[in-house]
Formats: sequence, C-alpha cells, structure tokens
Amino acid sequence: MKIDMHSHFFPRITQAEAAALDPVRGPWLRVDEGGKSGQIMRADQPFRPVYDALWDVDTRLAEMDAQKVDIQVTCSTPIMFGYEYPIERVMPWVQRMNELAIEFCEPTKGRVIALAQVPLQDIDAACREASRAMSIGHHGVQIGNHMGDRDLDDEGLVTFLQHCANENIPILVHPWDMMGGDRMKQWMLPWLVSMPAETQLGILSLILSGAFERIPESLKICFGHGGGSFAFLLGRVENAWKHRDIVRKDCPKPPSEYVKRFFVDSAVFDPRALRLLAEVMGTDRIMLGSDYPFPLGEQQIGQLVADHPDLTEADKKAIWADNAIDFFNIDVKGFAA
Repeated sequence: MKIDMHSHFFPRITQAEAAALDPVRGPWLRVDEGGKSGQIMRADQPFRPVYDALWDVDTRLAEMDAQKVDIQVTCSTPIMFGYEYPIERVMPWVQRMNELAIEFCEPTKGRVIALAQVPLQDIDAACREASRAMSIGHHGVQIGNHMGDRDLDDEGLVTFLQHCANENIPILVHPWDMMGGDRMKQWMLPWLVSMPAETQLGILSLILSGAFERIPESLKICFGHGGGSFAFLLGRVENAWKHRDIVRKDCPKPPSEYVKRFFVDSAVFDPRALRLLAEVMGTDRIMLGSDYPFPLGEQQIGQLVADHPDLTEADKKAIWADNAIDFFNIDVKGFAA
C-alpha cells in the first residue's frame, strides 16, 4: 500500500468569493479555456501556474492510479491560510474552505482525505474550528510554521498544540510566508533556501524553548519537506547545546532527544538525504509525502523510497503506509495491502 500524506488542493474559488476576504490580495482560481490549466491569482495578479489535478478530482484519481497511490492526504495551498485578516472576516472563509475540502474528497470514497485549515490568529477560534473540522470528516489540520513574528513556541500556539494533543488531532506543519525579503528575489530562492530554514526554525522553536516539555506526548505533529534543514544541522545544534548555556537554558535535554516527538515526510529528493533522514529520525518517524501536484514535488511518488538501497522492505512499508495509517487514523479496510 502507498499513502501520500502531503498533497495540496485548491477549490474553484471565484474572484468575487475571494474579494469577500480581501479585494486586493484575495486568492482565487482562474481556469483556462478547456479546463486543464490555470493560475492561482491574487486579485488581478497571477501567483502560480497550475493544472487541473489541483482542483479536478477525476484527474487526481487518474494520476493516483497511474502512480499506484492508494490514498492521498490533501490540504489547502498555504496562500489560502488567511492569517493576516481579522477573525470576523477570515472565519467564514476558513469554514468554507474546510467544507469545500470535504466536498472534494467525498466522491473518492476514502482514497483522498483532507486536513483542515484553522484561523491561527485567534487561538480559541482555531481550537473550535479544528474540533469542528474533525467532526465533519477531516483527518487533522495543516498549519503554517509561524504566525507573523510568533513561532511555534508562542504561548497561544502552544495552547493550540495542547488542544490538538488532547483531542487526537494530527497536525501537518507547512512553511509559508518565508524569510529573506528582497534578497530572495529570483531563481525560486524562497522555496530553495527560506522554506527549509523556516521548517527547521519551527522544529527548533519547539525543542529549544522547552515547549515540548509542556505539550503532551500524545501530540501527533509532522513537518513537511523532510523537516527542512533540521536533520543535516542537528549536529550543529547539539554541539551548541553542549557548549553554550544560552542554548540549553530552556531545553533540559539534548536536542537529539526530541526527535521522537515529531514526524517528517520523505520529500527530500536525494538518496543520500533520505539515508541521513532515516539515520536521524528513524524510519518509524518518516511518512511518504510528495507535495503533489506542484513542480517542486516528487514527480514519481514514492520512487525515492522504492529505489533506496539502504532501506529494508519493512522500512519501506513503514514509510509508504504504516506510519501514516497510525498517524492519521486511516481506515484502510477494502484497500489493497
């Protein structure tokens, strides 16, 4: 069995619907004539070229069949988060997106399942919406790795993580609104440099702040894109913890002790990187994730795992499906083994 736990969708939101959120920057989908390609738009400005697997469930199912993907976990494209807006304006948007996600998945009979989005700018509302989303069929939530200048160790965000831990709501953390500003002006540098750094920042904010000590171990939290630069730089962090008291002042255990508190996906695109990731995290903490259907995702879903010479069949089975089944509480009855 193959379960891809990191994919995205974007419903056919009109410009008028997006304008209710923000007439200047509201995200919507412009579909080209013929219905096979389009653009994610921000008001009148193109943001990203896309194709119909992002919004057409029949295309998605056909491509899943071609790639032998049994189940896919999907979530909103991060431009849809709406974290910058007042709660009274964003709440109807968030709830509408979560309902559209369920509508998108419904015809697939369990082959595509959804993660909700929540209004992290209001923690009480985010907790309520996470619980409501689970009650209507979502399998967890996707959140950004920060809220403005507030990282995951922020008291409010820790409260949200505690809520999810207590209610068995799985979380996928996705980088967004990347650091770097004008220095990341071309060559997709925000995606190639800032995005891995944002993910590492999210992980380290939970470790070094001591937040993991305040969050129940029942929390299911996964960081996309292989955890960003975390695995490669863990040695640097560990060395700093040993030799600088300002690094360990809030973190009672060596940083490497906390790898058992979170998961990562397998979207690292290089066998050497996957080898290191498996050594650092353990194959029981890695789930297959492709970032489908975007060009920076794994184009042959699961091939990196399938071809890896150092992974046993048990390792591959865990990464391909078993870890995700447990993490997202997926019912696989009726699916091929």
